Amino acid sequence: MSYNADVVVAGGGPVGLMLACELRLAGASVTVLDRLTAIDPTVKAGSLTVPTVAAFHRRGLLPQLAEAQRQNLRGFAPKAKAAAGPKFIGHFGGIMLTSEHLDPSSHAGEHGPAAGITLVAQQQVEAILAERAAELGVDVRRGVEVTGIAPDDDGVTVTTDQGPVRGRWLVGCDGGRSIVRKLSGFDFPGTDPEITAYQAMAEMEGTEALPTGWHATPTGVYVYGPHPRRILVVEFGGTPADRDAPVTAAEMEASIRRVTGVDVAVTAINSVTRFTDNTRQASTYRLGRVLLAGDAAHVHPPFGGQGLNLGVGDAVNLGWKLAAVIRGQAPDGLLDTYTAERHPVGAWVLDWTRAQIAIMRPDPHARALRQVMTDLANTTDGTTYLAGRLSGVWQRHDLPGDHPLVGTNAPDLELADGSRLADHMHDGRALLLDPSGELSGAAQGYDDRLKVADGPFGLLVRPDGIVAWASDDGTKLDGLDGLDKALSTWLGAPGSPATA
Repeated sequence: MSYNADVVVAGGGPVGLMLACELRLAGASVTVLDRLTAIDPTVKAGSLTVPTVAAFHRRGLLPQLAEAQRQNLRGFAPKAKAAAGPKFIGHFGGIMLTSEHLDPSSHAGEHGPAAGITLVAQQQVEAILAERAAELGVDVRRGVEVTGIAPDDDGVTVTTDQGPVRGRWLVGCDGGRSIVRKLSGFDFPGTDPEITAYQAMAEMEGTEALPTGWHATPTGVYVYGPHPRRILVVEFGGTPADRDAPVTAAEMEASIRRVTGVDVAVTAINSVTRFTDNTRQASTYRLGRVLLAGDAAHVHPPFGGQGLNLGVGDAVNLGWKLAAVIRGQAPDGLLDTYTAERHPVGAWVLDWTRAQIAIMRPDPHARALRQVMTDLANTTDGTTYLAGRLSGVWQRHDLPGDHPLVGTNAPDLELADGSRLADHMHDGRALLLDPSGELSGAAQGYDDRLKVADGPFGLLVRPDGIVAWASDDGTKLDGLDGLDKALSTWLGAPGSPATA
């Protein structure tokens, strides 16, 4: 039976495109199917975490993110120069976090230039990845809707409104209402929603009485600004009667008035999304030849800006592993580490958003808890903890090895030749830092999967940037034994396809 591609990716948003680029970079053929004909302009995510920016940095895309952030900051530059006081660094359920209380030395590791980029919109991320996918030769088909799937022992046939597409593997990156997840029978447990929320860019009158920023009121929570047309309102009176119905100006206006108590008039809506706090996660991210990534694998409200970042993390974790299996350089069992590593991170994000819902409720008990959290956030330990979680620098996987770097995102070390660690990972291969030349023997036979560079200490970095092995003295026998094990675990047998 013929195949259109090694991998069919359902969903051409940032997660699907990131996955497609990772697969293509590693030599797999990819077909992306997306029901939309263009990038969705609806207001969505607007910030990136350190691991997400680091992933783009490792693929040579940091300049594009930096330019996007420069464009976004131009409108705020005059205000920023005039403003005095601590820098805003995030929020937890609308409780503001500023640099005033942040311990700058609290996060171990050097994140390099990636740490300076945060404010990039989801549409900008998608545009950057779409251009990258075109450069790599990814087959992206827009305006194609998936209507059915038929997995078998050798692949998956995907039925669409424009004919069938067959791949050896199928990955659902098709959002929270994923047709791939539903048709494949993935279990999707979680908690039911209790809120109705709106986020919009709208033309409004009467907003002079609305203070900017986050505010808790007797009927809910709202945030106005920083753009004069941006508003978000959260109500706790139940879920919408018809989630799919278009949001009207009258509906938006009524919600704003109930929550803010201000007689705002909505004269036009430029962009709006209605959402709830439906919070669920697939029990596994793989069933046979079908896998899930991004919102298809986990859904949650957007508070804290973790959703896009969580999905990109899924994509970079899965891409190189699936490509290695397709090339025959790793056994099928390598894909089991995808769920094992990414599911705990997703579970944390779900609980992080649940906790924010709890302190946004308007009842007296929740408001008392909110005050306690506010007091904690205004301490150095509180701000540092919350900011570290928001930034993603806390993330690590439970991998074998005693070195503190193992399982973490690799620090973006500056090497002796002036380059940075990320500069050596643009081609998608793993990286071995060899400070003494003693490790080159262990690396023989991995040239197609591994690059070796001089470094301050021994370090094996997987293609997704995760440290798989580290030794401050890589010439020790026990260190070399650990390196051999790490190489075979993550890169397979040297010089030949896997037989397991």
